[in-house]
Amino acid sequence: MFAEVFSFLYQFADVFAFLILSAAGLAIVFGMMGVINMAHGEFIMCGAYVTVGLVHGGFPLPLAQLCGMLAAGLIGVAVEWSIVRKLYKRPTDSLLATWGLSLIVTQGMLLVFGSSLAGVGTPAGSFTVGDYTFSVYRMVLFAVAVAVLAAIYFIFMRTRFGVHARATMQNAAIAQATGVRVGNVYALSFGIGAALAGLCGAMYAPTMTLIPTMGASFLVESFVTVVVGGANVLLGTAPAGILLAGVRTALNGWGGQIIGQIGMLLAVIVVIRLLPEGLSGYFGRRTR
Repeated sequence: MFAEVFSFLYQFADVFAFLILSAAGLAIVFGMMGVINMAHGEFIMCGAYVTVGLVHGGFPLPLAQLCGMLAAGLIGVAVEWSIVRKLYKRPTDSLLATWGLSLIVTQGMLLVFGSSLAGVGTPAGSFTVGDYTFSVYRMVLFAVAVAVLAAIYFIFMRTRFGVHARATMQNAAIAQATGVRVGNVYALSFGIGAALAGLCGAMYAPTMTLIPTMGASFLVESFVTVVVGGANVLLGTAPAGILLAGVRTALNGWGGQIIGQIGMLLAVIVVIRLLPEGLSGYFGRRTR
């Protein structure tokens, strides 16, 4: 009995980590900044490719993962400055521009690195509970997901930059009038979102085959998590991850992976039908 309960909790933690790590960066860029970043998956791919490339070059895995996150963040700042900055308040244009960037990057990576890149293998081994065997690294992913949520809360709620960022997202003109450097805030916020996407790719690089289109496997889950969570990343992302992970894990155990995926998407439809502003909008009204 204990083994079955632990297995359910382990699978829940695994799905929760995947949803949070894939959605955290998008929650900042889309949820807070209003930019529909269709290149989010390519930032995830960037983190994964940099990580694996450095590991093959002799770097230890944790350092390679940190470099993958930083590389995606720096590229994100450059993309914001060169492309996205001109497209705020123009969601359709930002969608098309970042979608075009996504296609260019995907095909460029295919030409340069080929159809796949040799992986590095999942570290940390496994452990057994009852008749079930579990990967230790999956527990590490869950711990990282929780740490990412805590870091986002600290950055945007407990730092001077966070105050400036929240003011800029609410009303950029007034924030600028009070002396906030709005351009720098946008660039850093987009860079943080890209860095979190790169962290996602870096963390999942040892668990999957690396291909130029790998970002697409994260994109659907990240968007539905952000939509269910709503515009306020601080209030909505974690509850959305808990809700969707619970639904998917329960249905996975009942009917398999396909039923779990379908059930999660149906749960998304129900939530946005009943709560158009997402879970953060609902919690925001409850706390007023």
